[in-house]
Amino acid sequence: MNTKTILIVDDEPRTRQGLKKYLETWANGNYQIFTSSNGEEAIKLMKQHKVHILITDIRMPEITGLQMLRMAKEQCIFPVIIVISAYSEFEYAQEALRLGVINYLLKPISKKALIEAVEVAIKEVEKKERAGLIEKVVDTKLVNTNIQNLSNREPIREAIDYINKHLNNDLTQKEVADYVHLNPSYFSSLFKEHMKLTFSEYVTRRRIQRAKELLMTTNLPINDIAEESGYKTAKYFIKIFRELEGMTPSAYRKNNSERVF
Repeated sequence: MNTKTILIVDDEPRTRQGLKKYLETWANGNYQIFTSSNGEEAIKLMKQHKVHILITDIRMPEITGLQMLRMAKEQCIFPVIIVISAYSEFEYAQEALRLGVINYLLKPISKKALIEAVEVAIKEVEKKERAGLIEKVVDTKLVNTNIQNLSNREPIREAIDYINKHLNNDLTQKEVADYVHLNPSYFSSLFKEHMKLTFSEYVTRRRIQRAKELLMTTNLPINDIAEESGYKTAKYFIKIFRELEGMTPSAYRKNNSERVF
């Protein structure tokens, strides 16, 4: 499991340790919680570790919380941000919102308010990760298939649904054509006309997309992923995967190690 990381940044030791204690009790070991006493230290830590949620004070010596957020943004570090402050000046809140802050808590912070803010932040992290996963596994050729007006071609829509539900089985064009009550030859030309891919190309690309999802979201061995994706042997699966993705399944998993569980 990929443990989520929370970073607390505050120059006041008492506040910093108090927030950490609250969160450690709530997290019960499910989250990794770091602390930093200043913005510079926090930036260094965020370069070394993937920080999912950043909780930071605004007013700190040397580098303010807002300056730190600008620096993080410039360096393409994008945690979900919660700002804490003893001040409620409007310009602070405005600037914080421009920098992508999702919550603004005023000191003294109650345990309830902190936990509620973190739970909202976790949902935002999960939303971002799902979006990132979709972006990584998407196959542009599948996206660009001509599925407009498929309501006028119900057999093709039914065929797509059938293929998607049976990716881990042996799938033949005749089997799917029979399922939608069409002659295999006519089904083949109709499918290519509307999908801009042959039947076999579509099935292969959907299987590899399924494999990419499994590689990123599970710890299943390559053999099992091959089977789940409809390939009888891992060797053949690896060959097809490399042809489409330019790398082996293992390399793909390693390159996309920020997995969603």
